[in-house]
Amino acid sequence: MVRIDVIAVKERRMPYDGIRKIKTSNDAAKVASEYLSGVDREHFIILLLDTKHQINAIHTVSIGSLAASIVHPREVFKAAIVANASAIIAVHNHPSGDCEPSSEDHVVTKRLVSAGSLLGIEVLDHLILGVQTFYSFREHGAIN
Repeated sequence: MVRIDVIAVKERRMPYDGIRKIKTSNDAAKVASEYLSGVDREHFIILLLDTKHQINAIHTVSIGSLAASIVHPREVFKAAIVANASAIIAVHNHPSGDCEPSSEDHVVTKRLVSAGSLLGIEVLDHLILGVQTFYSFREHGAIN
């Protein structure tokens, strides 16, 4: 007989009275800004959405340094698959306050869109949060 370890996935449940259905990049930015309020390092999170683009969960993929965080599609989509998400919105903050994307941000976005396409999980947007502003890859044409 083979013994296996059973791993619990749900981290925590918390009350949420904010925006439930994501209709615009602005809606997603508001939700993510509330979630990341007060953090001093770069965080990469994903909003996990159902078929009606309602938030099922928010998952922290990685926490980096002041200037970077490491993101791999495997970690992003593992959470999406477990949460039975039909779509995701990737979000990370720039603690510097400047939401202009780096070349690495563009590379990560392309990799996520490609991986999501293979898995049947749509990447609706990738947002970079700055101070009271955000950058949307979809609004700038990097995601169709």
